[in-house]
Amino acid sequence: MSPTVPERFGHLVEATEELAGRFERAGRSLYLVGGSVRDALLPGGDASRDPDKHDIDLTTEARPEEIEAIVSGWADALWSQGARFGTIGCSKDGRAYEITTHRAEAYSPDSRKPEVTFGEDIDQDLSRRDFTVNAMALRLPNLRLIDPFNGLDDLAAGVLRTPVGPEVSFGDDPLRMLRAARFVAGYGLAPEEDLVAAIKAGHARLSIVSAERIRGELDRLVMVERPSIGLWFVVETGLASEFLPELPGLALEQDPIHRHKDVLAHTLAVVDKTSPDRVLRLAALFHDVGKPKTRAFSGGGVTFHHHEVVGARMTRERMEALRYPNEDVETVSRLVELHLRFHTYEMGWTDKAVRRYVRDAGALLERLNELTRCDCTTRNAAKARALARRMDELERRIVELREREELDAMRPDLDGNQVMELLGVKPGPAVGRALDFLLELRLDEGPLGEAEAERRLREWWSAQDGS
Repeated sequence: MSPTVPERFGHLVEATEELAGRFERAGRSLYLVGGSVRDALLPGGDASRDPDKHDIDLTTEARPEEIEAIVSGWADALWSQGARFGTIGCSKDGRAYEITTHRAEAYSPDSRKPEVTFGEDIDQDLSRRDFTVNAMALRLPNLRLIDPFNGLDDLAAGVLRTPVGPEVSFGDDPLRMLRAARFVAGYGLAPEEDLVAAIKAGHARLSIVSAERIRGELDRLVMVERPSIGLWFVVETGLASEFLPELPGLALEQDPIHRHKDVLAHTLAVVDKTSPDRVLRLAALFHDVGKPKTRAFSGGGVTFHHHEVVGARMTRERMEALRYPNEDVETVSRLVELHLRFHTYEMGWTDKAVRRYVRDAGALLERLNELTRCDCTTRNAAKARALARRMDELERRIVELREREELDAMRPDLDGNQVMELLGVKPGPAVGRALDFLLELRLDEGPLGEAEAERRLREWWSAQDGS
């Protein structure tokens, strides 16, 4: 690498040097585009961002078949599923590259898929990008910055702007309206007034975007350092009503318990407090969605009885509509259902209470504990300290009990075969009832040992009708 290459671009030059040479020898230009260029130009350069988090995105005037010919023999692997959209993907030494023909793409009013037209000009290609901070390119191999829309100035000034009119840009791809929320939150960019106005006027266009693409953008949004900034943006611009209507619905519900002006403010505060764990943050986002449907007025106050049960059902329905994988749906909805379980143990953490809490949480124990802690956003310092002490006590008790017994895989002291042999029964409902009885004993009293478990089971069985 030449000593004249700025340090912030060093990793990009190293990753593309051979590839740029192949394009140059073929008489084709090659440009770095996208997040790798933007992030290298941020204050602090690569010191503030992980240079390996991006695939390498490039663009060229070469057509897909030419791209494939140029990289063949150099790449370790090559894939062409995106060729009809102008993209050839490949990998080299564990690094992924996507090389796309200069293009202009737009959605027709009733289509979920872009119409692609290939072009010859880098400026035209950049004009079809989402925001000016992403509409910069680095010409390879001579590292000339192409910035026809002053994205570098906008990045320095903290401004979010589209290369062309926002109505045109969002018309090309309505998902960009939701992506704007991530850039506002993740990069601290202030949206221009005409950009915000375009979203407020055109958010209904998001309906033509596939659920999978919306889900992907929501996942990226909740993973920025302070998701609440972007989530407020989607509520205030009307975007949330198109894909997550439960969120603006929370703004109507007074929440006297946490002393926020509404449940929405509390919810977004909880999201911000959680670790950058995508599933945990989704659970924080959904944890109180059941409150509007369960609101009741009693004794001069407001209650939300069983909102965790209603909320779990609503969470499942919304996540399925957004085409989340089944595992995500099950995990997030279960966390929503359990997020108040901690508060049911007001009398202290007996062995019995700890066993049942751990059994209910299962593999979600650590996430549930964090969600419970983060759910405390009260400004009452005494109440916050009391909750923290109770959670500290619970976690200490879990450690203590784990040292004495198998806490994370609690099973009855006898298995099904032993039950059938002892009671002289065949497989059927009676065996299930017997195992349930033994499991309840295990939760209440801890390990009994086989002999004591057999004695107690015989007593229970003799007391059953029809035994």
